[in-house]
Amino acid sequence: MFSNLSEKLNNAFKRFRNKGKLTEADVREGMREVKLALLEADVSFKVVKEFVKNVTDRAVGAEVLESLLPAQQIVKIVNEELIALMGSKNEKLVISPKPPTVVMMVGLQGSGKTTHSGKLALFQKKQGKNPLLVACDVYRPAAIDQLKVVGDKIGVPVFEIGKDDPVRIASEGVKYAVKNGYDMVFLDTAGRLHVDEVLMDELESIKAAVGPTEIILVVDAMTGQDAVNVAESFNEKLDITGVLLSKLDGDTRGGAALSVRYVTGKPIKFVGTGEKLDALEPFHPERMASRILGMGDVLSLIEKAEEAFDQKQAEELERKLRENTFTLDDFLEQFRQLKKMGSMDEILAMIPGANTAQLKNAQIDENAMAHTEAIILSMTRKEREKPDLINGARKKRIAAGSGTSVEEVNRLLKQYEQMNKMFRQMTASGKKIKNKKGRLRMPFGF
Repeated sequence: MFSNLSEKLNNAFKRFRNKGKLTEADVREGMREVKLALLEADVSFKVVKEFVKNVTDRAVGAEVLESLLPAQQIVKIVNEELIALMGSKNEKLVISPKPPTVVMMVGLQGSGKTTHSGKLALFQKKQGKNPLLVACDVYRPAAIDQLKVVGDKIGVPVFEIGKDDPVRIASEGVKYAVKNGYDMVFLDTAGRLHVDEVLMDELESIKAAVGPTEIILVVDAMTGQDAVNVAESFNEKLDITGVLLSKLDGDTRGGAALSVRYVTGKPIKFVGTGEKLDALEPFHPERMASRILGMGDVLSLIEKAEEAFDQKQAEELERKLRENTFTLDDFLEQFRQLKKMGSMDEILAMIPGANTAQLKNAQIDENAMAHTEAIILSMTRKEREKPDLINGARKKRIAAGSGTSVEEVNRLLKQYEQMNKMFRQMTASGKKIKNKKGRLRMPFGF
């Protein structure tokens, strides 16, 4: 996501960095490259024109041309304008003062509406809500069954009455929620391959019947500029309250994320970042702008870490480190918790500086963690507790049992020993392992 745009924008900024003093001509020439980078990212032409004009007007002013660090000032202006373009701040789902909160999910067929209805329900369930999914798509084959499968995976019930009138299903679903104490209702409505009158008439009827608190449009980010046209059409007919961008983890140029807010005037509230049902993130314009400019997204990384790491396990680990009883089982548990945070590519994208040229083409072997797990699980309990027992013959047995090589077993044991050594040095020198809030601060290697 945005990797090509980030690279091209940074190339444009190099033009500014190479000069100690900027002229108006320098700024306009550099902004021409920024304009091309945005157009290649499939950002709407109207949006690009307005964005480049705003940045140029500010950049040719005194705040840049008379600055000691003009290149940094331009990056700052571009960052601020990107944030303004995408909506300035994160906007949460509006919760109805009188339950249930009814969220109507709309969009074209294939945008990921059903899956993301489940993702949103799971997200709200984690916030302490009691959600209900309602199957209103009676046209697409197996749509109801798909929603049931999703509901079963996340432990959220699905209300359905077969292939009845969608308006009646929605109304009955809301009544069922009221009667049974569900405080959030997600209506999975039907889609079409394109925007048509029949689809819109049905959605308008559902809206009139249930009076939804939110109407969330699910847009496939990989459809590029067409996503903007779809968003505009749905907004004109339904007056949507927000957008959920799906498939933002794909090989997408990201133009939709930079255009939808400008065109519809409605906020992007969530983004889908993977196929798993927990791969959903609230959309933060300032964090997204930071990622686009290659400055990382530390806050999202911290949130992912706090969600993945168990506080009780962290405290137990701290005790083991203090008492020097850190075993290979503990080592394995740390790898498993890291895996919960997502792929290494995702994690690296959030680290400031990780978009640099040196790291851009780095090949991250996601199988390495699987190999690590297989090697440790091929050891006996005694070997995991006391790795010093592992001699040459045992290494051959472990390698054969895990489908790896003796070299890989040696490499793992060396990593484990280096980590143990580092912790021994930390405790010996009296350095605190806890941070200010009392949480265990894990080394990045974990």
